[in-house]
Amino acid sequence: MSNRIGVHALVWVGGTDPAAVREAVARSAAAGYDLLELSLHDAVNLDTAAARAELEAAGLGVACSRGLAFDADISSADPAVVERGAQLLADSLVTTRELGGTHLTGALYSALGKYGAPLTSAGRANVVRVLREVAAEAAGHGMTLGLEICNRYETNVINTAHDALVLADDIGADNVTIHLDTYHMNIEEDDLVRPVYEVGARLGYVHIGENHRGYLGSGHLDFGAFFHALADIGYGGPITFESFSSAVVSPGLSSDLAVWRNLWSDGAHLAEHARAFIAGQLAASAPR
Repeated sequence: MSNRIGVHALVWVGGTDPAAVREAVARSAAAGYDLLELSLHDAVNLDTAAARAELEAAGLGVACSRGLAFDADISSADPAVVERGAQLLADSLVTTRELGGTHLTGALYSALGKYGAPLTSAGRANVVRVLREVAAEAAGHGMTLGLEICNRYETNVINTAHDALVLADDIGADNVTIHLDTYHMNIEEDDLVRPVYEVGARLGYVHIGENHRGYLGSGHLDFGAFFHALADIGYGGPITFESFSSAVVSPGLSSDLAVWRNLWSDGAHLAEHARAFIAGQLAASAPR
């Protein structure tokens, strides 16, 4: 298999302080994963040098993700709010690079939460301008940005693959890729297949999550069709398992993501099951 199979650190721990990172790295490696995704919502507590050493010692790759905040949002029409969002992105790019990562992804274009009105033309222009600048900085370090497509309750900027492709075209940078997430696709897309073909070679990152964010295969998503579509386009990038339970996720992020119930309490069993599930889907969809 050419795809690295990843796991989101929030399967294990709620933050990124040294003890939490140490635990997430150890448990990810023990479960057989190739990559650990670290959310930068808790970056103030992240010791990048120590985390990088832990990751390298375990032989794990790393990707970083984040959403912005309503007071630091590049989709705002308020210049001060936009500037704070741009600084968050600049800092996140540095953090990702210091961790040894080359991929920063997520809702890089807006706050993560429900907006009360549609995106304004001024706000969208700010998104394009700032992400063009961040992409140029990232390219200088051989890094890639991912536009994660999130549902209408978490952003008003891009909700479908088509939205993301139009935004990426407007940014106009080769190192800006599309990030598909099956949880969000289930809400916003007609199915899990056509968006994969529409994005095609511009797909740079994938999140695998069940329709309720619990155990893979316990919901109603057609993962077989999705993985066959990935194989058809020759996708060779990371495939990262993402699942949230209020038993683990930090209270602030739980509220942002509307994680109101414990879908699981045993992260180890969940992650081992997910690793085997994804590997099985990749094997079943591999060209014969």
